[in-house]
Amino acid sequence: MKKYATVDSTQFPLIRVRFTGENATDENFPVYLKELEATYDRENRIGILFDATYATFPGLKYQKMQARWLKDHKQLMEKFCAGTAYVISNALIRNVLKAIFALQKQPVPYTICGERAKAEKWLREQLNQ
Repeated sequence: MKKYATVDSTQFPLIRVRFTGENATDENFPVYLKELEATYDRENRIGILFDATYATFPGLKYQKMQARWLKDHKQLMEKFCAGTAYVISNALIRNVLKAIFALQKQPVPYTICGERAKAEKWLREQLNQ
């Protein structure tokens, strides 16, 4: 199975999620969501940087799964996530994110940037508040 995304916590509390360019499947998308959930296991404040530079367009089924994940983990995110920053240069992918947030509101502060450095700077500011 090829990964939909990699979740890297080596710079904790900054978590980096990089979409690989692989299409979402019934096998890899739930793995991505489980790995994302595991970033909360330490029960410490975190900030998550989603790098969608190589993201592919996820089908509606997977957009709904992501929205459901946000709903199911709302309290966990509110308790431990300082914010999420999205690096998205592709307008189509930005619209997908907006569609997901239309299905389920993002429960923590977030920003959408075209550059990784700006997204990381914003996220570190959120972590330092």
